[in-house]
Amino acid sequence: MVHLFTAQSPNGHKVSITLEELGLPYDITVVDLGKSAQKEPWFLAINPNGRIPALTDELPDKTPISLFESGSIQQYLIDNYDPEHKLSYPKGSKEYYETNNWLFFQNAGVGPMQGQANHFIRYSLASVPIPYAIDRYKNETRRLYRTVDNSLALSGSNYLVGDKCTIADIALWCWVNSAKFSEIDLTEFPTLQIWHKRMASRPAVQKGYNVPSGDDLNKVLDEPEKLERLLASNKAWIAHGLKQDAQK
Repeated sequence: MVHLFTAQSPNGHKVSITLEELGLPYDITVVDLGKSAQKEPWFLAINPNGRIPALTDELPDKTPISLFESGSIQQYLIDNYDPEHKLSYPKGSKEYYETNNWLFFQNAGVGPMQGQANHFIRYSLASVPIPYAIDRYKNETRRLYRTVDNSLALSGSNYLVGDKCTIADIALWCWVNSAKFSEIDLTEFPTLQIWHKRMASRPAVQKGYNVPSGDDLNKVLDEPEKLERLLASNKAWIAHGLKQDAQK
């Protein structure tokens, strides 16, 4: 009964990769952001915030449930579908709480900061670039990357918590994987770069990353004409969304 509503984005990939790592069957609806499908009544009934990803399911007593916010969805999935703790640690353990540390770190820090960096680097609707905004969000993202890099180096672990891939690793990887798009050089963070490659080598990560199929931002960066078309298309729906939000 698990049904994922998503689009090709880091936050959407968090959930599809988690589902693939758990080996859980699921249905997919691709939400057409370019046509503002995320603002249509049918989708707002699932996620009143009008963002992807979202997920619907049934609880054990057959009660239907709708979930939104990527981190919340990930926590739901391991609570309900990870009895063997493939991607988690037992509740109440030290590692359980440490995993939550990094999951919230990503959702409250890396995602918002890098997302704003992307906006002002790639999608700004201002007539000229705004250097202060670019530097502010890009350097804060770099600071957060450095925090992870230092932690991984100090712990000597292959993953964020213990020696196991968790939902926190998945959440962070999805954004670190688009560092190049955010004009961040991963060679500045050698331990993080090794971790990124280790995560990328996992078959379920690669499978979930391709849900849904579409342009890989890292590859599009090497194709100027395709990149220009992609940015123009994304800017158009961002501008439309800003106009809608200003009216309400």
